[in-house]
Amino acid sequence: MARRKSLLFFIVCAMASVLDGQTLGGPMHDKAVVCYVASWAAYRPGSGAFTIENLEPALCTHLVYSFAGLDADKMTIKSLDPWQDLEVDYGKGGYKRIVGLKKRYPHLKVTIAIGGWNEGSAKYSAMAGTRENRKKFIDSVMVFLDQYKFDGLDLDWEYPARRDGRPEDKQNFVELVRELSEAFKPRGYILTAALGAGKDTMEAAYDLPKLSRYLDLMHMMCYDYHGTWDGTVGANAPLRGAHEDDVLSVEFTIKYMIDHGVSPYKLVLGLPMYGRTFLLKEPGTPDVEFGKTPAQAAGFKGPYTGEAGFMGYNEICEELSNASSKWTHHWHDQSATPFLRDGERVISYDSARSIAIKVKEANDYGLGGLMVWSIDTDDFRGNCEKETDAYIDFVERFNKLRDDPVMTEALKTLNLPDTSRISKRTHYSVSNGKLHLRLPESQYTNYPLMETINDAAMLAIEEKRITDEIERIIRENEIGDDKDKPASGSRVANSMAVLFGCLMVFRL
Repeated sequence: MARRKSLLFFIVCAMASVLDGQTLGGPMHDKAVVCYVASWAAYRPGSGAFTIENLEPALCTHLVYSFAGLDADKMTIKSLDPWQDLEVDYGKGGYKRIVGLKKRYPHLKVTIAIGGWNEGSAKYSAMAGTRENRKKFIDSVMVFLDQYKFDGLDLDWEYPARRDGRPEDKQNFVELVRELSEAFKPRGYILTAALGAGKDTMEAAYDLPKLSRYLDLMHMMCYDYHGTWDGTVGANAPLRGAHEDDVLSVEFTIKYMIDHGVSPYKLVLGLPMYGRTFLLKEPGTPDVEFGKTPAQAAGFKGPYTGEAGFMGYNEICEELSNASSKWTHHWHDQSATPFLRDGERVISYDSARSIAIKVKEANDYGLGGLMVWSIDTDDFRGNCEKETDAYIDFVERFNKLRDDPVMTEALKTLNLPDTSRISKRTHYSVSNGKLHLRLPESQYTNYPLMETINDAAMLAIEEKRITDEIERIIRENEIGDDKDKPASGSRVANSMAVLFGCLMVFRL
């Protein structure tokens, strides 16, 4: 009896040990999901305070701790907030805590970002300006990564050749990236960069083909296209521009990058987890029109982020979840942007629906993944009501696909699973010879936008496989029809010309 008890005790302890050390995986698709983490979010008041312990690492493939800075005198990387980042003097040890997540989530890559808006551009211009300064910086980065066990570096210089930078920054940035890449390769470190998405910035700051050669991933900051600085209400991150020549849109940025020599699989589409706020100059304006309705020079603040003209999604969705709020919800179709209005106050932002649309756009262009700025303004506490229209656009396309005459033939070669055997990894299946769609089911009480990114990626990948097969069948049928058709149009004209020529020769 004693031996049985001992054996049972051993088994229980062994199981507890296994469960305690259980490792967890990440997203169930092959796209990168890069999550920036703002270290200063820990100082936000009330429910807005975000710490590393609030993270759901399974939602990301990469975590980017933001930000480290540059010591302008020594040309070396440094902590911008030693008490939050380090362990000395009873510090919070942010570096150690975020890197430590890899023990339970081994799929994660955790990197450190250097720069950001507040760091400016001038001192980075000076650092990149000479080989000697670049070497000092790179040597310090190698020591830094080794000491704190990060997997690599994210360059967030905002921006080369801009904001007190110099024209030669464009080439010097390439040299910096190339030399970092060469130093990183023997150690297997990751090298990425956050790139501005405006046309003027892309032209002045980046030699895109060369950066594409040396960077592992290129994070496109596809947001802040519009704000109070325009003097009018606008979309923070419009999918499409207002007109054909509008260069301020997600679609334009993607096309520009690819057309200028960037490998699509290295591009990561940045998605904002925040919106832009506006105060109308004329509160009685009946209808708000993007790019036309005048707005005051500064917008209003959110309760947690406290920045004029800016509100995190967590702040926005709490407003919507408030039964006594007077916000009216609107949708701007051209830019695929939701916006809210309460009298003179307007918020343009990204919802689960607009995020899902952009994820599909990224997949259609064959991009390498998605990036969020920043995960700490998602509804990480789960305080808000869930959005119900996240996948409405997928449903509309599905209804058209299901009734497509070519679908019956496509189902023969797609080998989709039967609906009765569908798994969590599959959303499209076959039932009674018809295409069937199972919408994603929420697995989390928090992080609705992050969950939408991963679920929409799965849906987009499966949908594209189906549409590609339909297009293949249509192309083959068109080729087959052309072979069977008699000459017509220009082909008939050519045949008649040849025949006329032959007759003339015969007569001569």
